[in-house]
Amino acid sequence: MVKKLFTSESVTCGHPDKVCDQIADRILDELLSQDPESHVACEVTCATDEVHIFGEVTTKAAVDYEDIARQVISQIGYTEKGQGFDAESCTVRVTVHEQSPDIARGICRATEAEQLDNGAGDQGMMFGYACRETESLMPLPIELSHALAKRLETVRRSGELPWLRPDGKAQVTVEYANNIPRRIAGVVVSAQHQESISIDDLRHEILTHVIAPALPTRMMDKETQIFINPTGRFVVGGPAGDSGLTGRKIIVDTYGGYARHGGGAFSGKDASKVDRSGAYLARYIAKNIVASDLAERCEVQISYAIGLSTPMSLTIDAFGTEKAPLESIYNAVERNVDCRPNAIIRRFDLLKPVFFPISCYGHFGSNASDMPWEKTDLKLFV
Repeated sequence: MVKKLFTSESVTCGHPDKVCDQIADRILDELLSQDPESHVACEVTCATDEVHIFGEVTTKAAVDYEDIARQVISQIGYTEKGQGFDAESCTVRVTVHEQSPDIARGICRATEAEQLDNGAGDQGMMFGYACRETESLMPLPIELSHALAKRLETVRRSGELPWLRPDGKAQVTVEYANNIPRRIAGVVVSAQHQESISIDDLRHEILTHVIAPALPTRMMDKETQIFINPTGRFVVGGPAGDSGLTGRKIIVDTYGGYARHGGGAFSGKDASKVDRSGAYLARYIAKNIVASDLAERCEVQISYAIGLSTPMSLTIDAFGTEKAPLESIYNAVERNVDCRPNAIIRRFDLLKPVFFPISCYGHFGSNASDMPWEKTDLKLFV
C-alpha cells in the first residue's frame, strides 16, 4: 500500500487577494450588464487604507469604479474605522485605459459569420481536471479547504462567532492510500479576530463551530493534527496586514495544486481572455470524461496563440485510469467540442454578468455547481 499526504488551502472573502478579485469581478459584471461586448482586463491592488484599480477596458458602459469598490469592501465586512482599512475612508485610485488596438484587431471580427473565428485574446495554456474523490468530481483537499473557509465566513456573518473579522485562511492535509483518500491528517485554520477574545476561547469556538460542522468526522481520528491560529494572535489582518493583488490565488481558484496550472488568472478578465474561458472549457471536458465513466481521473490541457481561433493543442491524460483508448476519447472530444474562444463563450453564455459569485471559494466544484462548465451534459460516444 502506497501512502502519501496532499495539502490544499483556501481563503475567506476578506483575504486581501480575494478583496481584489471580488472588486475586479464585480466591475466586470457591471460592465457586461450594460455592454455584453465589453473587453476587460481589470487589475486591483490593495494595502493599508488604499485600493488601486487599473488595467484595460473597452466598453460602451458607464460605471463608477470607485463606488463599486466601496460597495464590495463594505459587503465583505470592512466597515469598522480605525482598523487600517474600511469601505468609507480608504483611498480609491482609478487608472483605467482602453485595450490596445493591436490586441483588439485579433479578437474583433466584423460580421456575425466571422465571429466564431474571433481569435484568442492572448497566448497561453490552460488545464482542467476531474476525479472521483468527491461528488463534484473535484480533489478532496481543496473541497474540504473551501468548506472550512466558507464556514468561517458563515459564522462571522450570522453572529454565531461575533468576534471574527473578515480575513482568514484554511488548510487541509489528506492522507491517501493507493491514490484513494483515507483520512484527514492535518487541519490549519487562521482566523482574524477582535482583541477581546482569548486564544483558548478562540480555539475552542473554532473547533466547535467551524471545524466540526465543516469536515467529515469519519475521516478524522486521534492522530489528526489540528492547529488553530498557530501564532496565537491574528488581530491585524486584511489589507491593513498584508497587501492584496488580483490573480494571486490561482491555486485556490482551481484545484488546490492537485492538477497543473497554466499560470493565467481569472478575475477581472472577460471571456475573450482564454486564461478564463479556456480553463472553464478544460474543466468541462475533463469532468464530462470522468462523469461518462471513461476514466477515474482526467487532466485536459488546451493552448492558444493570440489572434488565432483554433487551439494550438489539445491534450488529454487519464493517468492510466482510462476505460477506453485515449485516442478514442480524444476523437470523441474533437467531434463534440468546439474549442474556438467564441464558441466557448456561446456554449457557456459568458457575455452575461455571472462572474462575481465565484470570485471566492473556487471557480470549479461545489462552489460553482450552477455554472454551465460544471454540467455533465456532454455526450461522448467513444
